Amino acid sequence: MTDVALAKRNILLLAISQALYSCCVITVFATGSLVGLMLAPNAGLATAPITAFVLGSALTTIPASLIMQRIGRVPVFLTGAALCVVGALLSVYAIYTKDFALFCFATALQGVFQSTSGFYRFAAVEGASETMRPMAISWVLTGGVVAAVAGTLISSGTSDLLAPFTFAGSYIAVAVIALIAIAVLQLLKLPKPTAADVHGPRRPWKELLRQPKLIVAMASGTLAYGMMNFMMTAAPVAMVGCGFDKTDASWVIQWHVLAMFVPSFFTGQLIVRFGAPKIAASGMAILIVAAIVGLVGITFGNFAVALILLGLGWNFGFIGGTTMLTSCYTPSERGKVQGANDFIMSAVVAIASFSSGKLLAAAGWGFINIAIFPIALLALLLIAWQSWNLKHAT
Repeated sequence: MTDVALAKRNILLLAISQALYSCCVITVFATGSLVGLMLAPNAGLATAPITAFVLGSALTTIPASLIMQRIGRVPVFLTGAALCVVGALLSVYAIYTKDFALFCFATALQGVFQSTSGFYRFAAVEGASETMRPMAISWVLTGGVVAAVAGTLISSGTSDLLAPFTFAGSYIAVAVIALIAIAVLQLLKLPKPTAADVHGPRRPWKELLRQPKLIVAMASGTLAYGMMNFMMTAAPVAMVGCGFDKTDASWVIQWHVLAMFVPSFFTGQLIVRFGAPKIAASGMAILIVAAIVGLVGITFGNFAVALILLGLGWNFGFIGGTTMLTSCYTPSERGKVQGANDFIMSAVVAIASFSSGKLLAAAGWGFINIAIFPIALLALLLIAWQSWNLKHAT
């Protein structure tokens, strides 16, 4: 098998794995708070299982990346999927025994699957040519298209499978999907770390951060993800507050998720043609337009168009930032830089999720949209700063 053929095979397997992982995560996010409401000693702790999931992901991101640097990606990918199986089965047991603390621990284990699968996009570029890298990252994310539809259907279709233990069936489904992911991940043939990868020289952060491109790459992906999560989390609550029902909100969120991933079919080609900085900048501009649409009205159309643009802006900003990041480190620095990038991203997303609901309640939907402007403008200024540095360096 040629190097190109092997790279394409790995990308396909990683896209399938991305779809399977996303189905698991969507199911957890769709049901975790509802199970928490059933099991928690008081309603104020209903979202604790989702918080545990996010913490499980954030706390294992850097260790996972550093271990991959030493032993390779596949064993860590398999471990993440296996812990998801264990966590899903423990979730079923927790629902049966009405054990709230155990259910939170179980969702934290499933959060590890999110931290390890976040590196699928980086694994896709290993063995790919430089011109193929943007498309490799983009193609892996197309797996989210399947999950946008299938994940919702799985969580709702299996909720009463083991009635009267509501949602126990959903976590049986998560365990089965994660087992399928294990089977797919075992087919990967990724390059194993060399002695140079493991023991090669690594620049200190002070030196790494002298690269404007690295700062811009990390900021583009992180800020795009944070803004998307901040606005998306508030949108369903804002819609219900404006008189729309939950079905309307679910429809808008589903189209938003599709808008996040469908563009991945062509984002890589746009990056090859125009460059990652321009695509990332376009993403930030689209996020500003999304905020404007959300700000000028509270009709169903305003919410729908704003959330679709929000998904598209995230796609361009996130893939553009990830593509830039892959050219900012040596193979021996890969684990260090990728782990830090994804940890910072997880932390920002957690803050965005936590603050979104509180700010919506305190200041309203208009403020949620206004808050997007300074953050997106900051990202645009950073991209312009990088372009200025590049121009004057040559």
